[in-house]
Amino acid sequence: MSDTPRLHRAGTTLLERARDLRPLIEREAERAEADGKLTAPVVDALHDAGLFGSWVPAPLGGAELSPAELLAVFETLTYADPSTGWVVMATCLENGTAGAYLGEDAVERIFKGPRMPLISGQGTRTGVAVPENGGHRLTGQWSFASGMYHAQYAHSAAVVEGTDEVRIFITPIEDVKMLGNWDVLGLRATGSIDYSIDGVFVPESQSHAFALDEPLRGGAIFRLGLLDQALICHSGWALGIGRRLLDELAGYAAARSGRPGQLAGSDAFHTGFARAEAKFRAASALIRETWDGVERTLDEGGRLSVRQETMVRLALNHITATVTEVAAFVYASGGTTALRDGLIQRLFRDAQAGAAHILSGPQALRECGRELAGLAQGERWVVLGLEG
Repeated sequence: MSDTPRLHRAGTTLLERARDLRPLIEREAERAEADGKLTAPVVDALHDAGLFGSWVPAPLGGAELSPAELLAVFETLTYADPSTGWVVMATCLENGTAGAYLGEDAVERIFKGPRMPLISGQGTRTGVAVPENGGHRLTGQWSFASGMYHAQYAHSAAVVEGTDEVRIFITPIEDVKMLGNWDVLGLRATGSIDYSIDGVFVPESQSHAFALDEPLRGGAIFRLGLLDQALICHSGWALGIGRRLLDELAGYAAARSGRPGQLAGSDAFHTGFARAEAKFRAASALIRETWDGVERTLDEGGRLSVRQETMVRLALNHITATVTEVAAFVYASGGTTALRDGLIQRLFRDAQAGAAHILSGPQALRECGRELAGLAQGERWVVLGLEG
């Protein structure tokens, strides 16, 4: 048994708080969608509940939840409203990895005050960082900065000029130009806008290598590295929206029970619902089984095998595809209720938007198939691909 720290587990407190926020989140969801960002009452409640510290290392006052606990929190918030779940999972990831990987000077500046910082940005499309004495000068334009309207800092990926190194840079929000343009089909309340940074100096302590998997503070979860931790986010989100879709359709059908020609009396609907429920439960079970295995590995002081890296990617891809199928069935079954503006329509649109994320895309699925078929001997995962 390794003496590497085991996963930190904070119990059910944050999960209970997330559940308690459901009525508020649901009441505010329609206004949030119209505004293109979460409402102030919801953001304040999330802060007050400590949910933005879910991923922050325990030495910095965060909860540092285990993967299973994070999945449950994100599932619960997403069930209440997919945009809220998305903003929380994205910002919590960036809060947590900043706390684990940044230098001491940066952590002292950023993690102070009565509230956890809120960090938002983009780690998959890169800007350029020019080395300069004591740090780098950062320039670039990024997209899909979920929660940026509420953030105090930006998290931005950039290639260091003259090298192949990709680093994550944390910059004050005052150094960010927000470009807006979040006019989209779904997840409208996430405010996942484009933004730019132009020649801003970033001290060395406020950046870290993208591929870093040895934390300066915090425990076992941070040995996963940034990309694998991001898979937890999107997996928990898929669990929440898939369950809510099916529950809303069941409620819709039950409310019309006894009326001639309604879904409740349709054999075809009964069969279709059973298939959708089975597909979603099976995909959910694969998520939980896979991450349970990851937790055992981390608790034993180990690192993920190539096969485990494959399975966390495959499980996410599979549940995302399954949720898309479920959403199509729910929308088709919802009749004019789904056609009109309302919860079922919003869930359908949000499911389509979430499925478009790069982590659930076709490249990773192809690579998973290649590894599972034994055709990637000696290769390892680098972000979304296998390399020798």
